[in-house]
Amino acid sequence: MEKDLKKLAEQYKSELLENVIPFWMVNSPDQEYGGYFTCLDRDGKVFDTDKFVWLQGREVWMFSSLYNKVEKRAEWLEMAIQGAQFLLDHGRDKNGDWYFSLDRQGAPLIEAYNIFSDCFATMAFGQLSIATGKEEYALIAKTTFENVLKRSENPKGKYSKAVSGTRSLKGFSLPMILCNLSLEIEHLLPKEMVKSTIEKCLNEVMEVFYEPESGLILENVHPDGNFSDSFEGRLLNPGHAIEAMWFVMDLSVRLQRPELADKAVKIVLNTLKYGWDQEFGGIYYFLDFKGYPPQQLEWDQKLWWVHIETLISLIKGYALTGNPECLEWFEKVHDYTWSHFPDPGRGEWFGYLNRRGEVLLPLKGGKWKGCFHVPRGLFQVWKTLESLDI
Repeated sequence: MEKDLKKLAEQYKSELLENVIPFWMVNSPDQEYGGYFTCLDRDGKVFDTDKFVWLQGREVWMFSSLYNKVEKRAEWLEMAIQGAQFLLDHGRDKNGDWYFSLDRQGAPLIEAYNIFSDCFATMAFGQLSIATGKEEYALIAKTTFENVLKRSENPKGKYSKAVSGTRSLKGFSLPMILCNLSLEIEHLLPKEMVKSTIEKCLNEVMEVFYEPESGLILENVHPDGNFSDSFEGRLLNPGHAIEAMWFVMDLSVRLQRPELADKAVKIVLNTLKYGWDQEFGGIYYFLDFKGYPPQQLEWDQKLWWVHIETLISLIKGYALTGNPECLEWFEKVHDYTWSHFPDPGRGEWFGYLNRRGEVLLPLKGGKWKGCFHVPRGLFQVWKTLESLDI
């Protein structure tokens, strides 16, 4: 790779600390009612005041992580506590399940129809408990995680639209998240719970959803792991598969099982070869396993999180295995990402491009994009580049 890796590390660090984080520090806090605004236009102006619980949790986690892992800046901790207090005051229903969305003042708008809000609340309060030492935060993280495990076999509960017993499918998203979540709050859990959760998730991610002939990850399979020749069963989400692989790489280090990293790298490379747009560059959002037209009309869009998560997996893969293909692909994805998503002089990154790489929506945050993938990715790549023997 021709680029100087030390300069690259500095590029990711400065983008995080001088461009992306200041954008959220200035524009995101709701000084009147607490919590964060996430619907921010190109210049950071609020265009909708609804508050989405998983984005609130992700932002609490992000600022807690910066405080714990970069520098103990009081303003970062204050930012995290502000969001956490809003969640404590308004975020849960009477059963302790976390709502999907709230209005600006905190009144619930959408019920806790799946457990992804709970997953990010777990991350948020687990990381904040490290930053503050407060037992209250640790207890919330632990009890929410236990609730996630209880609901894991039926994540949507009564809100599932599927007719039971006809075409039962299970999704990749939850075991993927649990791979990361189990390490995030390992300090709060019994060793046996951590061990059993990790082993179950690794089996699901690396065996059950893995299609060995193609080397790709399927997004949905039958409960027994068999392939479903349907829209849902043929669905590929390249970003999900690639993001999950750096979670697995982190677990390979934690468990001292280098073979996990080797397999994860192969999956990343297979997914990139299948999912890269040969005509316009960038990684497709959705694809069909058999090459049929996907049902998602947004299938050919190029999304911020897909590309930043790919950069993490590639540089971690190179650091752990030394596979030169990882570095070659890292340079290719880096060049595409940095020439399309950042918005110099205005802070943060664009999230949504059309297939040709043109900005589709000029927002910097919304219902699905918040203070999470870009800063987390910049941090992960910065630190991994710094760790390389360069």
